[in-house]
Amino acid sequence: MTPFGAKVRALREARGIQLKAMAADLHLSAAYLSALEHGHRGRPAPGLVMQIAGYFGLIWDAAEELKRLAELSHPRIVIDTAGLSPSRTELANRLAERIATLPEEKVAELLRALGED
Repeated sequence: MTPFGAKVRALREARGIQLKAMAADLHLSAAYLSALEHGHRGRPAPGLVMQIAGYFGLIWDAAEELKRLAELSHPRIVIDTAGLSPSRTELANRLAERIATLPEEKVAELLRALGED
């Protein structure tokens, strides 16, 4: 599941909205919305993100947060390490190998270390 998918699901469930109903309201297929929530589809288009924000009545910071999560939610990432130092290339490769098995506390630690720019 992607950060965007997790947020959409949480918003939907907090309001007691069934996936099929939301999909119908947004003129999407339930299969597409489910795949988007589970991270089986690529990053959503900006228009869809804003449509979803409007559907939930999100404004200002909440809508910006949803857009930020969408930008961070491509389920398949390619990291180009050409021209980077050997240690940076090693980091990218080791992360790729181990990301699925890292404990959540280690993931949180890495995210804190990376911070937001």
